[in-house]
Amino acid sequence: MKKFLITIISTLCLISCTISYKFNGTVINYDIIKTIAVKDFTNQAAMVYAPLASTFNEGLKDIYTKQTRLELVEANGDLEIEGEIVGYDIAPMAVTSNASSAETRLTLRVKVRYTNNTNHEEDFERSYSAYRNFDSSQLITDVQDQLIEELVEEICDHIYNDTVANW
Repeated sequence: MKKFLITIISTLCLISCTISYKFNGTVINYDIIKTIAVKDFTNQAAMVYAPLASTFNEGLKDIYTKQTRLELVEANGDLEIEGEIVGYDIAPMAVTSNASSAETRLTLRVKVRYTNNTNHEEDFERSYSAYRNFDSSQLITDVQDQLIEELVEEICDHIYNDTVANW
C-alpha cells in the first residue's frame, strides 16, 4: 500500500511538472506559424478624424509585435488580418432636466477579416466596437485623442484575444 501511494504521488508530481503557463495567453505553435500580415485598415466611417486610421493600424501591429514572436510581413503571412474602420460616431447620451445632453458617447466600430493560412477552420469575419462617454461640457477636440487611444487599445485587445490568445 505504501509503495502504491508513493507511485501515485510520484506520477502526479511528474505530470504536474509538464504544465506550462504563458502570461500573454497565446496559443501559437511557432514551429508552424512564423509570420503575420496586418494590412492597413482604411477609414470608411461617415465621420472622419484624420489620425484615426494610422492610430488604429499602429496599435494593431504593435500588439502582435510586442506580445508574440511573429514576424510582421507586408503580405502572405501565416496569419492575415485585414478590414476597415466602419464607424466613428458621436451621440448624445444622458439628457438633463432642461433637455440638454449631459454626456456624449464616442463609438468606434471596425470590421475584421482574419485568415489563418495554416488552419482555415479558424478563419473569421467579425465586427468590433468600443465606446467611451465624456461630459458634454467638454469639446470633442479636447478629449478625442485620449478617447481614441483607449478605444483602439480595447478593440485591438479583443482582436488579439480572438486570433491568437486562448481566452
